[in-house]
Amino acid sequence: MTTWLPRGLVFAIGMVLLRLAQGTLINANPTNAGTISFALLGLIVIGALIWGFLDGMADARTNPDPDRRGDLAMRWLMAGLLAGVLSGLVTSLISRFYTAVYAEGIVPEVTALAAFTALLVFLPAMVTVALGRRLVDHRRPDKPRVRVYGRTHEDVFDAVRDDEPRTGPIYPIPATAGATDLEYPEEYPSQVALAEREEFNDETEEITRQIRSQADRIDSEIDDIEGRDTPR
Repeated sequence: MTTWLPRGLVFAIGMVLLRLAQGTLINANPTNAGTISFALLGLIVIGALIWGFLDGMADARTNPDPDRRGDLAMRWLMAGLLAGVLSGLVTSLISRFYTAVYAEGIVPEVTALAAFTALLVFLPAMVTVALGRRLVDHRRPDKPRVRVYGRTHEDVFDAVRDDEPRTGPIYPIPATAGATDLEYPEEYPSQVALAEREEFNDETEEITRQIRSQADRIDSEIDDIEGRDTPR
């Protein structure tokens, strides 16, 4: 059953009984009509306060993470609207047979008075929902965060936070999907090592070219000297 439906039905029944008691008591004691009305409405408010507080505590115990808790605002809004419309409709029908009930026409009962009843249920419930959650969170002891590898992270940011070093050889992705036992007999150097090795090879080739150029120049000078010393 939808969670807001039983709450709406309970407060709708309570509101109908309140309207019946209101009409009877005001007819018996018309000088205290205001006091009677406020006292009876206070019963509805107290019921919403208590039930909302219990909902908030239960939700906080079930979901310690505040970001994963239930949408109690929508639950109590729907419950208040159902209580207002249903109680207004029933009270309007009862007033046709029991004249002691103070009721407007069916349209005002299911619109303006229904909205008043919805606020009368919704607002107190949401105040105590917040108090119930806060009370449970305040009493819950602080647990140190423990990272367990191979299991689901408690925090979404733990999935991208890593304190382990990332240095070491980088192995290629195997061509065969699902391979588990792989051997890498060769050590694969890092990108930095490859860049240093390439720079070293370039410097070696440059030195070799310079040596060969000097050797060719020396050989050419020797040939010129020998050619001069040879008698003609």
